[in-house]
Amino acid sequence: MRKVRKTDEEWRRQLTPDQYKVTRKGGTERPFKNQFWNCKEPGTYRCVCCDAPLFDAETKYDSRSGWPSFTEPVTDHAVAERTDRSLFMTRTEVLCATCDAHLGHVFPDGPPPTGLRYCLNSAALTLKKK
Repeated sequence: MRKVRKTDEEWRRQLTPDQYKVTRKGGTERPFKNQFWNCKEPGTYRCVCCDAPLFDAETKYDSRSGWPSFTEPVTDHAVAERTDRSLFMTRTEVLCATCDAHLGHVFPDGPPPTGLRYCLNSAALTLKKK
């Protein structure tokens, strides 16, 4: 897989201020006030920065967290993870494996079959509808 790399200025020109804050600066949008938290449309959720496919809508579920949540990425190589020790806690950050965009976090409290909850920011995603 080829990495997408751009300068900070290139990302700022491409993205809205909210998309930039979330994906390039690790921000978080408000729960229940974002585009995809309650979306039930079929399709593929893609990275807003590089258009890489990340999550299939079939793996999306209502976690009641206020953010779009998924049980697994589209492939084992779609996302990367790293330890996030911000906000006085340790969490696992989820990044787009293609461009390193911050997507959200993954938690071990999801439903079967994976037991994972990929809790993501709508501002980091686009939906390619089926």
